[in-house]
Amino acid sequence: MPGDPFYVCYHVASTCRPRRQGFAQPSRSASPTLCELQRRGQSLGHAKEIVLKAQILAGGRGKGVFSSGLKGGVHLTKDPKVVGQLAKQMIGYNLTTKQTPKEGVKVNKLMVAEALNISRETYFAILMDRSCNGPVLVGSPQGGMDIEEVAASSPELIFKEQIDIMEGIKDSQAQRMAENLGFLGPLKNQAADEIKKLYHLFLKIDATQVEVNPFGETPEGQVVCFDAKINFDDNAEFRQKDIFAMDDGSENEPIENEAAKYDLKYIGLDGNIACFVNGAGLAMATCDIIFLNGGKPANFLDLGGGVQEAQVYQAFKLLTADPKRQRRQDRYRPDRGPRRWGTRSTALKSAE
Repeated sequence: MPGDPFYVCYHVASTCRPRRQGFAQPSRSASPTLCELQRRGQSLGHAKEIVLKAQILAGGRGKGVFSSGLKGGVHLTKDPKVVGQLAKQMIGYNLTTKQTPKEGVKVNKLMVAEALNISRETYFAILMDRSCNGPVLVGSPQGGMDIEEVAASSPELIFKEQIDIMEGIKDSQAQRMAENLGFLGPLKNQAADEIKKLYHLFLKIDATQVEVNPFGETPEGQVVCFDAKINFDDNAEFRQKDIFAMDDGSENEPIENEAAKYDLKYIGLDGNIACFVNGAGLAMATCDIIFLNGGKPANFLDLGGGVQEAQVYQAFKLLTADPKRQRRQDRYRPDRGPRRWGTRSTALKSAE
């Protein structure tokens, strides 16, 4: 969605280094080279099973297909020697999933991790909820699957705990969530402890979402964060420089990366009417109006409320460079941006 916070779904490195925070998670690492991947596979020779997972910003990788012909972006093997053989068919090839473009996305990194047996899967997330004016814990004993499907088919299996951000998470709330997720006996305390650690991480890294799916247990009786994705508040970039430095724009369209240099929000769409708007809400409304009148927007371009003349100029350059653009729709709020909007026509004349 336009204006979303910085989003990370790479499973390795996890941007927040969960192991350093004391979380229980499988041993894992990511690499862009075959030699490193083979070495990593050999180092996991003690593991009962090893998992390789393509590192791209898209879901549905398990059912994806590589341009090499290999099926599946996630593979399991018990033989460390096979890691290199699989990696050769994954690194450098495009992976197509239900969430990628038709041509797929090039895979430049693979995660290699110790595969742990999962005896039971649950879902757990912490979200920043505007309606609650703060964080909310969301959990379900039905994990390892699309949580939207669970919410639609079995809403009674979705549990929520609203957190007072001034008081923080209470032990009773963590214990209640662990119980609702189905953890029993000693596992209940383990799960509650992991939930509290996740909440403190949520605050520490300025996250808007921390989602663990599955949040599960092993046959040996250990609660583990098996897989996670995190959204970061892009307004907190000034104090989360290490995290934002890991942002990888290689999967973005070049025009999106160019827009980001000037603090512009640009997302390419498949229409032919260019949109030039200051304010994300107004931009979305403009796209809706275009659709309602039988047109299709070529882009979403939000200049933001504090836009300066140089940004207006660069925005027009981006629009006029788009070969799909046949006409332009400008909309702005008079109470936002420069008062001297004469610069708009000057910028457009210079750009065109």
